[in-house]
Amino acid sequence: MSTTLPEGFLPKVLFLAENYGPAYLDGAKWTLIIALIGTLVGCLIGFVCGVIQTIPIDKNDNICKRCIVGLAKAILTVYVEVFRGTPMMVQAMLFYFGFIQYTSYRISPIMAGLIVVSINTGAYMAETMRGGIFSIDKGQTEGAKAIGMTHFQTMLYVILPQAIRNIMPQIGNNLIINIKDTSVLSVISVTELMFTGKSVAGTYYTSFESFTIVCAIYLTMTLVCSRLLRLVERRIDGADSYDLATTDTLAHTSGMTNYPKPSDKY
Repeated sequence: MSTTLPEGFLPKVLFLAENYGPAYLDGAKWTLIIALIGTLVGCLIGFVCGVIQTIPIDKNDNICKRCIVGLAKAILTVYVEVFRGTPMMVQAMLFYFGFIQYTSYRISPIMAGLIVVSINTGAYMAETMRGGIFSIDKGQTEGAKAIGMTHFQTMLYVILPQAIRNIMPQIGNNLIINIKDTSVLSVISVTELMFTGKSVAGTYYTSFESFTIVCAIYLTMTLVCSRLLRLVERRIDGADSYDLATTDTLAHTSGMTNYPKPSDKY
């Protein structure tokens, strides 16, 4: 390993990549882990919040149900507004340093980062999920209720499968955002890509060269994830070479073909 920093922009970039490549890759690994887990858990939180926020309350419902559902919706509204209205960097610092100060347990920076990213993503996904549910035609909900489905069954078997497909682009968008926003976790010493770039830059005073490498890695990760998510969307949509179910097709497959009436024979 060479320890002499060469002159010139490109030689410096190559020098840092050669000598600190494993450190950059390790930081990128933790960036992806936090972003993926945070997005997955955040989506689960958002799904639950979205279902609760869409529970119908009728004036004929008993007072206990109305109070419980109303209180749950109020708590979720506060949760969404607080976490969408404050920066993730501030949330990370408040959670990490507050947790250490007011509890006897010392949480690791990576665990704190995972929790903050998950809760923050959940707040955004709650609104996204609510919008996805409301985007489904009300006739499907009414039809599900007409055959005796509960609200939970209607959401699980009828509405959510369609809503999830509608919000797939937003889920992918949240993943891309989380890959980039994990950089703010360097303020609580999470050893992700941004933290690694700052450490290397401080070693040789090569901020521009170090963050050029960091920028290239971030761009590579986001582009790869974008392409993979588009492939997932196409897989969910199915093949393009399918036939639309027309009236004649439905009649034929259901056995309702128009056979000649007995009177037509004469």
